[in-house]
Order: sequence, then structure tokens, then C-alpha cells
Amino acid sequence: MKHQRSFVLALLSVLLFGSLASVSAQAAEKRLGLVVGNANYSSGALPTPANDAGLIAQTLQAAGFDVVGVRDLDQDSLRRTFRDFIAKVSAAGPDTVAFVYLSGYGLQLEGENYFVPTDANIARDVNVSSEALRLSDYTKPLAALGIKASIVVLDGARANPFAKSGPPLAGGLALVEPDPGTLIAFNAAPGTVAQNEAGPYSSYAQALAEMMREGGLPVTEVFNRVRLRVNDITKGAQVPWNASRLPAPFYFFERAPDAPPPQVSPEQTSSIRSKPIRDFDARDAYLAALDRDNLQDYESFLVAYPRDPMARRVRAIVAARREAITWRRSRSVDTPAAYWSYLRRYPNGFHAHDARRRLAYLAAALEPPPRFEIIGYDVLPPPPEEIIYVERPVLIFDDPDFGFEPPPPPPIFFLPPRPVYFIDLAPPPPPVYEYVLPVPVYVPVPVWCNPPRYIEPPPNNFIYNNIHNTVVINNTTNTVTVTNPAGQTQTILPPAQSPASQPQSPAAGPQPPGAQPPAAGAKSSPGAAGIAAAGIAGAGAAALLAPSLPPSVAPKAVPVQNTTAPSTPAPGSTPPAGTAPTPGKPPVAGQPQPAPSPVGPGQAQKQVVPESKGGQPPPGSGGLPLPSINGKPPVAGQPQPSPSPTAPGQAQKQAVPETKGGQPFPGAGGQPLPPINGKPPVTGQPLPAPSPTAPGQAQKQAVPETKGGQPLPGSGGRPLPSVNGKPPVTGQPLPAPSQPTQPSAQGQPPKPSLPESKSGQPPSLPTQPKPPAVAPPPPAPPPAARPTPPPPPPAARPTPPPPPPPAARPTPPPPPPPAARPTPPPPPPPAARPAPPPPPRPAPPPPAARPAPPPPPAARPAPPPPPPPVARPAPPPPPVARPAPPPPPPPAARPAPAPGKPCVLPTGQPCPGR
Repeated sequence: MKHQRSFVLALLSVLLFGSLASVSAQAAEKRLGLVVGNANYSSGALPTPANDAGLIAQTLQAAGFDVVGVRDLDQDSLRRTFRDFIAKVSAAGPDTVAFVYLSGYGLQLEGENYFVPTDANIARDVNVSSEALRLSDYTKPLAALGIKASIVVLDGARANPFAKSGPPLAGGLALVEPDPGTLIAFNAAPGTVAQNEAGPYSSYAQALAEMMREGGLPVTEVFNRVRLRVNDITKGAQVPWNASRLPAPFYFFERAPDAPPPQVSPEQTSSIRSKPIRDFDARDAYLAALDRDNLQDYESFLVAYPRDPMARRVRAIVAARREAITWRRSRSVDTPAAYWSYLRRYPNGFHAHDARRRLAYLAAALEPPPRFEIIGYDVLPPPPEEIIYVERPVLIFDDPDFGFEPPPPPPIFFLPPRPVYFIDLAPPPPPVYEYVLPVPVYVPVPVWCNPPRYIEPPPNNFIYNNIHNTVVINNTTNTVTVTNPAGQTQTILPPAQSPASQPQSPAAGPQPPGAQPPAAGAKSSPGAAGIAAAGIAGAGAAALLAPSLPPSVAPKAVPVQNTTAPSTPAPGSTPPAGTAPTPGKPPVAGQPQPAPSPVGPGQAQKQVVPESKGGQPPPGSGGLPLPSINGKPPVAGQPQPSPSPTAPGQAQKQAVPETKGGQPFPGAGGQPLPPINGKPPVTGQPLPAPSPTAPGQAQKQAVPETKGGQPLPGSGGRPLPSVNGKPPVTGQPLPAPSQPTQPSAQGQPPKPSLPESKSGQPPSLPTQPKPPAVAPPPPAPPPAARPTPPPPPPAARPTPPPPPPPAARPTPPPPPPPAARPTPPPPPPPAARPAPPPPPRPAPPPPAARPAPPPPPAARPAPPPPPPPVARPAPPPPPVARPAPPPPPPPAARPAPAPGKPCVLPTGQPCPGR
């Protein structure tokens, strides 16, 4: 019997302890966080929201929250993120605490608060409900889940750039009543806005992160201290607000038993909270009223210290709070009488336009009628001195129009001094992925503060495992450096995995005292969907410290552009025009090819032309003017480039297409004139090269030689003895071509005619299929064999151009320097020109088939202005085919031209006796 009793007691003990363990396991608190920082708005970027979100997310991670963090969400992504988070909280069960932090632009319209996505286009008040997210659509379902606590922080009371047309929006955020089990906090009091801050963090986010790390503070006290800290940092310009309906205290961190005693004991704090405002001195009375933040205590201060420097500042706070309470009451009743009652008190108040919008919706008169039933309010009507503060478009407490005195610093029994590490927080390194929050340098939590023992450790939380260590991320080296309180440093190289999907080992860092290790086999939460493109530099470090991305956003996360090497084009990008292809790779089809040499800024890009048959670049390649492409003649009327660059003021030589053998035509590239049509010159006869011209002199034009190696008639600037094989008529100047080329556009030089062969027909170009019998004056400019008078310039190849400036290729004009017209005798000394002068060139036949040019030889260019560089033998065959006349040694041996052309002396006068 005794043994049975012992057995029963032992069994009961086992059952009792098992049930207690089960209850303890079931009561483990799950902490879930959602942090959004919208900074990159289409209307203009904000400097702090993304960094603020990264700082708050990191602090929540240290407090044991499984955080989903993201930045710069558009409307669709923002709605999906909220829905995913509510589903996650619902699946976590009733022992869950949800913390939501939203930083960006917040708006109010008709008593509702809205959070603005980055792609919102809100031109008028009617766009707010369709372009922004109404917060009550998500906070009410969250509260309806019946979880332990919901904390919603809206860091969005800013002067905004929206709804500038039509009736304006009320400034700041609307006063709301939190749902049961919910705490709501704003960065600025209802109806007011925060000052603009340059960053890297806002005063509100820094104060919130600081107070959350204090162990043993209930959440309501955390936000009360945040208000005092922000008011002190901003010199009274910003007064945060919060309202709570939490059923039980909530602690981010607990204070260890061996922690140093607090600077103010709980007893002192309790006595301060219960002390009437009038019992404080003026300075402490202001801080006590600010700490309690209710209308009654603010009014008590005004009654006790109406002439204190802080009285005007408190009056502005009371005016904004009274108006907000009055509007909230009218909006909750939502009847025409309620809105008329508001308008009776505040005809031009913050929410006067909202009241009239609601009246229009209810089809009621927009102005209060003489008689109606006024609804009751919990606050008195505003005194006259308050109206000045509530009839402004936006209320900012640091408005210079008010001239408020800065508030006094809080004494230690109201607020301990700021920790050194929170006085000047370093900005976080830029994130390496789109949508991923910045990861600040982690500031460790004091060693006597730890997360409560009853919470369920979050998965994949490196910060939680190192809350007492300093953690620094280096995106350049993709490493994480952990330094413990003893100063020992460890550098961790995370594996290259997707940032939000990397499994977190319990050994990733030292466990905080009292914290339970993650359960074996714990998996990532649904929000840890991961970031795309794993393995990119920085991804491992970001995966280790950054909060996970929402499932709907993770697939869209890509590396930010500034992480791509400058020389590496982004995937899918099109190389800029002129970019050389990668060595060893063919150029992309359809992409412009680069010039042979880089083009400097402001310079025209050089054109790449195909090579000739012989593999040599045609004239004009390598940045020189293009005389011809693929062996085709240049466009009629266009000047041709000289074989070599000429000094300013000199006429350029005309480049011609290449021969069949792939060699440049005579004069191309500055070389002496080679044989014509691929035929070598007569043995022993040197090729006449263009003589160098002195600066300011026109260059001489080189012409192809005859079969005998002699220069063709008119070469070296000599007058043309005959045309088309016929001698010139005695006493008559050389005529223009029988069929003069059509003049080009005004100001363009005429085209020179092609040289003729023995039969008097122009030779055919090697690149043209036309027979050699093509008429001498084809539409295309002949190869400049037509230089009638003794044009001194080497460019005199073109026959009829009137004597333009000596440098402009003036073929027909009298030869400027006698030595500049090298005679065409077998020895081609440029300045010699011995053989041709006196002889009247009897060889050419008499036919003067080309009459009609101007009498003076200089007027020879009957066609329009001087032709371009003489090498213009485009359509007709190359000038090389000129070797019609026999090989007579002196110029008189000119290929027997037909008798009929007039004989002209070297001086340009007709020969005597004819």
C-alpha cells in the first residue's frame, strides 16, 4: 500500500511537471517585426527613412524579433507585404507580439491616416485613397487576431509635396484611438509635422533605438522617454505622440539582477508621475507636462505659469491637441451636425476642408445653418489666443514666426543623459541589393540587458546571437567583424548565399546570456524568401545581418548598379556607340563599330571604311577625309582629300580609288603617281612625284603617265595641248569639254574630265564595268586630267577650275611659282619642267571639239568654281588609262591627240603661225 502511494505520487509529479513544461513551451512568446523605409519617392528622395528603418530593424533583431525589412516599395509591393505579414502573424498564434515601423511620407484625409508608397501620384485630395495605403485597413485586422500586443509606429509626419491642387490636406497625421491590444505612436503630435533633417538618421529613430535598448522599461515608458529625448534634441521643434491600449506591460529587454542600479529608482519615478504640475517649478513643470502628454496637464501648466517663457510653446501644443480632439469627435459621429459643430468652432481650422468634404459626401450644406443641434465635446472651445496656431496650413513648433524659447534640458530624474555611442551615429554603408535595408554598424546592448527568457529565439538572427558584441559589416571585402566586450575580434566570411535565405547556425556567434538556442532544425520563416542573384560580392554579409525580405519582393531584389565595376556593362545593357567589342569576340550585329582611333571630346567621330582588294586602306582611312569607299568614285562636286595633310591655306590633293592590284591610285596617301590600270611605267622612266609646295603655295596635281612613261599632257601644271586627242585651234584658248560636266551646287567646283586613251576615249576604271569607250564628259567628275592652263598647284589635275586661291587648287590660273610646275620630261624634277615650255605641243591633233570655254586660259574652268581635289576620277575610269599617246619624250610627245585642238604656248598664248 505504501509502495502504491509512492508510485501514485511519483506519477502525479511527472504529470505535473510535464504539464508545466508544456504550458511553458506553449507560452513562449514569438516576436515578429515589419519594417519599411520609403525614401526614394518619385516626387523627391528623403534622406533618412531608409537608414531609420535599418536602425530600428537591427534593434528589433537584437530584442529577439524575426524581422521582415524592406525599403522603397511601390503600392502593389506595399499591399502584398502587409498581407503577407498579417498572414505570418496569424499563423504564429496568440502568443505573438507584432511590431510595425513605417518611415516615409504619411498623410491624413477625413480622419484616416495613409502611408504613401514610392510610386504615388497624388495631385489632388481625391487621389489619396487610391494612391496611398489606409493604415486602418491593416491595423484593425492585426488587432482582430487577438495576439499579445500590436505596436504600430508611423514615422511619417512630414511636410509633404502632395495634393497641391484643389482643397489642401490637413497637415501631419490624424489623432486616432488605438484598438484593444494596440499601441500607436507618431513621430510628431497629431496635426503637426517634424522638421526636415539631413540625416543620416532622424532624431525620432535614434531616440527610439536608444530607449528600446534600455532594460526593464515597459513599452509605454519607452515612448514617453522618446518624446522627452526628441524634444530635447530638436530644441522643442518636434513633440512625438503615442497612445496605448495594451492589456499588459511589454518589455523589449530585461534588466539582469546584477545590473547597476538605475539612476532614478522606481519609487522616485512613481512619485514624480503622481505629483501635480503646480507643485513643480516652472522648468520641471514643463517637462512633467511633456512627459505625461495630455491636454489636462498642459492646461495645468498654463494656469500655474501663464507668463513663463515656455507658456507660449505650451499654448501651441494645447491648440493643436484641442483641435485634433474636436475633429476626432466630429469624425466619429459622422453626421452633418457633427461637421457643422466643428466648423462653428474652427471655420478655418486644420480640418475645415475635411469637414466640408464629408458634408458634400453626405449631401448637406457646406456651411453651418443658423439652427442645428451642436454635438457635445470633451474639450472646451478654443480661446482666441489659440486660433493663430490652428489656422495655418502646417503647424511646425520651430516656426520662426512664433519665436519660441528653446525648452530647458531635462533633469536626470526625467531622462538620463544620452549614451556616448548614440550621440553621433555613423551612417550605414550603402546597401548592395535593391529593396534591402541599410545595415548600420551594430552598437551592442549593455551586458546587463538581455531579451526576456520566455521568448522564442528568432531564426536566422545573427544580431540576436551577438547582442553584446560590436558587429561591423564590410561590403567591400564581404566580411563581418565581431568584437566582444573583452576586445577580442573575429572576422567572419559568410558563404555566398542569398541574403535572406541563408540558414543561421546557432554557432554564428555567442549566445546572449539566458537566451535559448534556436530549436534544432529550425527553418527560415515564410518571410525569409531570399534575395536573387546569390554569390555577388557583398551578398553573404548582407545575408548575415540584413533582415529578410518579404516573399513578394525577394524575387525582384537585384544588386544595385553602383556595385557593378565601371568597365562591366550591366546585364542586358547596350554598349554605347563606338565602343570597341571585347577582344576576341565579334562585334554585336547592328551595333555601330568604333573608329580606328579614339575620338576626343568635341571631335567628329572617324568613319571606318572597308579595305581595298589588295588589303590596303583606301585613301582617307584612319581619320583622313574619305575620297572614295570600296573603290567607288566620290560624290560629284565633293572635294577630295590630299594624299598628305596640307598646311592651312593650301589646297588639298585629291585622293582617287585604288587600282585592281589593291595599290592606291596616283597621288593617294601622298605617294607619287604609280602606273595606271596596274601597268608599270616604261623602264628607266621615273614616276613624277608631286613636288613639295612651300607654305602658302598651291600644291601641284600629279597625273598618270603615258605608256612611254611620259607625263600626260597638262601634267605638272602645263597647258593641255589637245582635248579628246584633237589638237587645239591656233590662237584659241583650250575649249571646255565637249560635254561639260553639270555644275554642282552653288559654290561647288566643276568636275574635271577624265584623261583619254590612245583612241581618244576615256579609260575605264578598274572598279567600273563600263567599257573604255564611255564618253569623256560623264556625269561623275573626271580624274582631273582636264587641267587646261598651266595650273601650278599639284591639284591642277582638275582641268577647268578657275584660278581659285593658290591653295584652293587653282588649276587654270597662271602658275604662281614657275618652279612649282615641274615639267613632265622623263626626269621629273618637280621644279625642272624643261622640255614642255617652248614647244607648242604640235603632236596633238587640231580638232577643237571643246569650244566655248572662257577665252583666257585662266578662265579655262568654264564650269562653275574650281573643282575639288583633282583626284576626283569617280565615275569614269581612273586617270591611269590616260596612256593613249605614244611615248614621245618631251611633252610634245603627248599621245597623238587628234588634230583640231589649238596650239597653245606654255605662256597660255596661241602658237604663232597657226
